[in-house]
Amino acid sequence: MSERCGHLVAAFETVIAVLNPQLSKTMKVKTVIATLAAGVFFGGAAMGQTKIVIKGSDTLGAKMVPQLTAVYKAMGKAVDFEIAAEGSSTAFTSLLEGTADVGMSSRGAKEGEKDSFTAKGKELIEHVAGIDMIAVVVNEGNSVKELTKKQIEGIFTGEITDWSELGGKKGAISVYTRNTSSGTYKSFQELAMNKRDYGSSTQKMAGNEAIASEVGKNPNGIGYVGLAYSENDGLVSVTVDGKGLDSPTEYPLSRNLYYYTVGDPQGEVAKFLTWAKSDEVAHKVIEKVGFVAAK
Repeated sequence: MSERCGHLVAAFETVIAVLNPQLSKTMKVKTVIATLAAGVFFGGAAMGQTKIVIKGSDTLGAKMVPQLTAVYKAMGKAVDFEIAAEGSSTAFTSLLEGTADVGMSSRGAKEGEKDSFTAKGKELIEHVAGIDMIAVVVNEGNSVKELTKKQIEGIFTGEITDWSELGGKKGAISVYTRNTSSGTYKSFQELAMNKRDYGSSTQKMAGNEAIASEVGKNPNGIGYVGLAYSENDGLVSVTVDGKGLDSPTEYPLSRNLYYYTVGDPQGEVAKFLTWAKSDEVAHKVIEKVGFVAAK
């Protein structure tokens, strides 16, 4: 099955799971889902539909946006999508170059990025896509389950290097971070590290899935991931200043996620973004994949 058709299957399963959890478990319904998804996929390809290109954040582009777009298509909308999730910075370069209709970013646009649009006579418009909480995750075998922001700052700046300094079993801390093109890299620096530089021994990873995988395998590992990845195998999310992921309004490491467009969106782009930001079904998809819908 192709990757795009696979997203459609996942999208149908997401919607049915939200509306009728028991029904989604039956094999018959799974077969129907796959058949419908294939029909939408091949039918859309044959129709030569309008295409919306969306580029940017891995946090949005790995799960949330592919499932939103697949559900949107499954509802009979005559539009196709191309999604490239290569980091928030690419949202702005792609929009500026005219190679994307919509940018995805897990951080707000920097002043320099805004200025680059202004210099070309273009207006960068921000749209809130949802709310994410950055989970600080350790291996499930680690006895350390609670950290303060000050301790997290110390770990990621390289000042704290051994778990025994935090009340855990002696062992050198392996720190995993996102790479520098990631909006999460910058957001975490601002939210958890008092805007200080990362330690020289941190290991930079391409995406949330890579960090989750490494921490899940490494008893001495620690990293940060988007909320949607916080329950991956082998992980435990630590509390931060006594607040956990079950307290979204109080959790210290929460942030908005964004779509960006050049000028006010028009036509099919406007229709999709309005649906993705305000429709009840879209909100259920956003929450099903592990984010908080912006109300």
